[in-house]
Amino acid sequence: MRMRNKPWAKPELEACAYFVGDPVGMKGKWLSCFKKEQPLYIELGCGKGVFAAESATKNPDINYLAMDIEYKMLGVARRKIAAMYEEKGMKEDNIILTACNIEKISEIFAPDERIADRIYINFCNPWPRKKHKKHRLTHPRQLEQYKNILKPDAQIHFKTDDDELFEESVEYFKECGFTVKYITRDLHKEDYPENVVTEHEKMFSDEGIPIKFLIAEL
Repeated sequence: MRMRNKPWAKPELEACAYFVGDPVGMKGKWLSCFKKEQPLYIELGCGKGVFAAESATKNPDINYLAMDIEYKMLGVARRKIAAMYEEKGMKEDNIILTACNIEKISEIFAPDERIADRIYINFCNPWPRKKHKKHRLTHPRQLEQYKNILKPDAQIHFKTDDDELFEESVEYFKECGFTVKYITRDLHKEDYPENVVTEHEKMFSDEGIPIKFLIAEL
């Protein structure tokens, strides 16, 4: 089900101190957005912001850049993030939101900017039809773009409910020179204490669908 339009979202985002409205203008300058110099984790397709909010408030010693293509989704994420930081008595000093077409992510980073210690891809669109697979966020043409953003030895953490997407993504990572350091086809049966459950993850898990997860290292 598609989210209804939210006319309040764009004005609220534009008034938000931790929203970047012109990501192209931040080429080569992303680290200056944050109050402190510390590791940078990027979430591609942050949705309603559950993962970003919980991760950033749990880890104040890490900076988070959360991006999505839709203002209405980012508006919901901003409210979620603001509420969680307020609840924990924290300031939003280690998180930035931005609107970005992730398929063109290279447009918002300088060539070989290499500032990210980790990228998260959580429950992206599986694009099951053959002619659409190039749109997957784990497709080789995307992974090659991420390699220009990731530091040496940085990681991509990938979660999905979709079997075909997962198995084909394993091959995508290997094809692009990543090493799969950790893999499970049923995450919730594993002892993985760092897991942060997203809204999609809870929905699929409640339906009895195993969550697939891997960590690929560059």
